Amino acid sequence: MTDAQSELTGTPAHAGVFTLVITGAPYSSQAPQTALDFARAALKAGKQIDRVFLYGDGVHLASALLAPPSDEANLARAWADLLTEHQIPGVACIASALRRGLVDESEQKRYQLPASNLVAPFEIAGLGEWVASTASDSRVLYFHKGA
Repeated sequence: MTDAQSELTGTPAHAGVFTLVITGAPYSSQAPQTALDFARAALKAGKQIDRVFLYGDGVHLASALLAPPSDEANLARAWADLLTEHQIPGVACIASALRRGLVDESEQKRYQLPASNLVAPFEIAGLGEWVASTASDSRVLYFHKGA
């Protein structure tokens, strides 16, 4: 959509760019699966995902230690594959991650922990990443854990 079309319709030119925020944990919330379904549909429709931000219990989605039964989808792997294929940044909030035992190699060394467990391509960063996404031209969609 051109700027002129945007002015005529009242629809921002960036209407096809999304930032996804996931706060619900995999397997105890539908949020990660619903967000994944949305992301796949949006990408198929030619839309763009600017980044995926995990907050609160949503950071469990970036754990390399998830091992669901064989008859269930491996949401961590599905998300990692989607992010890698489409070169979408995946960010886990550092405060949420540390509180829930999710660490990358840097935090493992910093806290002298025996192992790291962050699945690639996710990375750990501060809330500044989320603030940057809300200040960008993307539309921010939240996928909460529900009541």
